[in-house]
Amino acid sequence: MATEVKVPALGESVSEATIAKWYKKVGDAVAADEPIVELETDKVTVEVNSPVAGAIAELVVGEGDEVEVGALIAMITEGAAGTSAKEEAPAEAKAPAKEEAAPAPREEAKPAAPVAAAAPATQTANADHPLAPAVRKLVEDNNLDASKISASGKDGRLTKGDVLDYLEGGKPAPRAAATAPAAPAGPKPQRNLRDGEERVKMSKLRQTIARRLKEAQNTAAMLTTYNEVDMTNLLACRNLYKVGFEKKHGVKLGFMSFFIKACTTALNEWPAVNAEIDGDSFIYKNFCDIGVAVGTPQGLVVPVIRSAEKKTFSELESTIVDFGKRARDGKLGMDEMSGGSFTISNGGVFGSLLSSPILNAPQSGILGMHKTQMRPVAIDGKVEIRPMMYLALSYDHRVIDGREAVSFLVRVKECIENPERILLDI
Repeated sequence: MATEVKVPALGESVSEATIAKWYKKVGDAVAADEPIVELETDKVTVEVNSPVAGAIAELVVGEGDEVEVGALIAMITEGAAGTSAKEEAPAEAKAPAKEEAAPAPREEAKPAAPVAAAAPATQTANADHPLAPAVRKLVEDNNLDASKISASGKDGRLTKGDVLDYLEGGKPAPRAAATAPAAPAGPKPQRNLRDGEERVKMSKLRQTIARRLKEAQNTAAMLTTYNEVDMTNLLACRNLYKVGFEKKHGVKLGFMSFFIKACTTALNEWPAVNAEIDGDSFIYKNFCDIGVAVGTPQGLVVPVIRSAEKKTFSELESTIVDFGKRARDGKLGMDEMSGGSFTISNGGVFGSLLSSPILNAPQSGILGMHKTQMRPVAIDGKVEIRPMMYLALSYDHRVIDGREAVSFLVRVKECIENPERILLDI
């Protein structure tokens, strides 16, 4: 009995993903709930598990293909063992032979070979593999003939990028005279590479980061206000209690929990910094869902600590450590990456002395922490060397007035310079 494997629901506002990696190939045995493929979305990577035990009968799409939620990606023969995998081995062995001729013509197509010469090879390659749903939709919407488009995907599969490149290249789309004006909306053609350069396709996550940051700059009336904080008392407090804290709670006492608590204190006093714009309305929030920016090899992610104002220092530190580990492993869930009301970014861990963070839309405020550095400051009329940190608050001036922004940052500064204020709520 053949069982279908489809792209699962990937979370709110996520409608498609990219096949990042197949863990299995045709003929491989799989156990129930064993991961068979890794999907990359514009927020996180997700593993899809086998719904049954059996053997892989067919991989409908290849690595690098884009697929929509609900799309068929594989077929599994339920209950099949290793022998059934061997039975399919000859068919699998034939595939490379049949497609062996495809790579050579595709390589010839790169140095501006005539389109007519490349068409027969790509037509054969495309005919052997069904189009991914996202690719099929783009082809149908533009009334294109898929067999006439050069394919660059694995095993000669047509990708969404191939179709977009075809549209950008100025080639006439069959029966698409009415839709011709839409072509200029695509990205500009890629330039030729020089010696020593290589082209690496942006991941879905990196594309989303780029798009969202640019949208924030284009949409929000973004402004940044700065202050500096004396870390003397906070460092003394941490050094005094860090051993006992770790012994009791099993987690180290860091700086981020203090800054989260300072921010939730300030957000309660200045609720506009915790608000957002929705159309012609403001949405004020009676909770503090704090996003903590985490750098990973794949890019910046911002997992959210829900109701941070209600959590203890040990709960905050444990959550931060857990987020950091799972972010680096690509194991964060979609629900953990959405819905924040305010963000904290700590560039100081990488040595940044001062920067202006970009808003994490639709949020209206983000706090930037920086490197703690010994600097001379005036204390009671005398010059002293103190551990100082610059703080930066970027905010949406459509929501937050300058007085509110500056007052919020001053309140954070007061809480950090006198940590007892957080505990005493003064």
